Amino acid sequence: MIRVGFGYDVHRLVEGRDLYIGGIKIPYKFGLDGHSDADVLIHAICDAMLGAANLGDIGHQFPDNSDEFLGIDSKILLARTNELIKEKGYKLGNIDATIAAQQPRLNPHIPNMQQTLAQVLGVDADAVSIKATTTERLGFEGRKEGISAYAVVLIEK
Repeated sequence: MIRVGFGYDVHRLVEGRDLYIGGIKIPYKFGLDGHSDADVLIHAICDAMLGAANLGDIGHQFPDNSDEFLGIDSKILLARTNELIKEKGYKLGNIDATIAAQQPRLNPHIPNMQQTLAQVLGVDADAVSIKATTTERLGFEGRKEGISAYAVVLIEK
């Protein structure tokens, strides 16, 4: 049996925080605001995986009002999500994700993101497709107020 899941996440850009996307620290003058490290890409992937396995969403599994997850590295949440789908008898097939950000330029960091996420998930990097786009200066991403990410995953039993 195969199942597909879709995930979306968004975080506001703020001063005084490091920027983590796709499990790596990206040099930039702003970071993403959130209860955890606010890794928008990993959060979208977790939501897609959880949705595909009918396990709710990231807020249900890892509540943002819990001190356990305050400042947590989102790679830990991704690893736990992978374990949750395995407990239901599924394994990850592939990920296709898009990050929407006017700045910083993310394309140079994508290979490192793919390797990092593949290692956390125990899959080949070829199973992790990541794309980055601007919004042509439209919307909150275009105004550099925040960054969003979309992810689709395939899981198999």
